[in-house]
Amino acid sequence: MIENDTCGALIRQIHNALEKRCNNQLHKKDITLSQISTLIELINSPAGKLTFKELEKRLLLAQSTTAGLISRLEQKQLVLVSSDTEDKRIKYVELTKLGKKYYDEAKQEMDQTEKELLGNLTYSEKKIFLSLLQKVNEKVSNL
Repeated sequence: MIENDTCGALIRQIHNALEKRCNNQLHKKDITLSQISTLIELINSPAGKLTFKELEKRLLLAQSTTAGLISRLEQKQLVLVSSDTEDKRIKYVELTKLGKKYYDEAKQEMDQTEKELLGNLTYSEKKIFLSLLQKVNEKVSNL
């Protein structure tokens, strides 16, 4: 049994609560957390598009899972899939205008949730908290 005062248990509880809230909000728009995560990766890519392989690595998903995810987003007209002009094996995925709109709406929700989540913290505490999370995330990325 994991104690409730360990970092891992607290992070899990926070994650579960945020995921539940997020899924409830996204359900209204007929989109999943994984699909929004894909839109976020695309919007944050320097070129505005990614190859399937790049997206797979960023999302830490299997090739088949990534392909299914992109297919569902394409059916919803949130992304556009295209082939490389020189190498037809390389597929690119990029946001459509509707995908950008979904992203913008999700971003507003995420910002509001974060504001509520951190509402008990002072400005200084928020900066420290973010800094500590970034340090932990760097360490986790190198494990």
